Amino acid sequence: MDHPLIDLINARIEAAERDGAFDNLDGAGKPLPQCEDPENAVMNRIMKENGAVPEVVSLSRELARLREELRDTGDRSKRRQIIADMSMMEARIEIARKRG
Repeated sequence: MDHPLIDLINARIEAAERDGAFDNLDGAGKPLPQCEDPENAVMNRIMKENGAVPEVVSLSRELARLREELRDTGDRSKRRQIIADMSMMEARIEIARKRG
């Protein structure tokens, strides 16, 4: 089933083409860049432009931060808490890896 506004959409595109709205666009006449995941290309581009990273990456960064905090901490009770947090973070990373 077509989109209910397909005729209007097509008419707007045709009018824009006639008016030259698509002339002189960046990359005109050049091949499209290679895309490893065409089904998710737009979503991946938006995520990349906004600094989003896969869950495993963000969790790994947090684990690295905890390791640094552990190195810089002398308080025993604080160290115990950091080690517990690191253990939990490692488990979360493993779960995220299995999810894919």
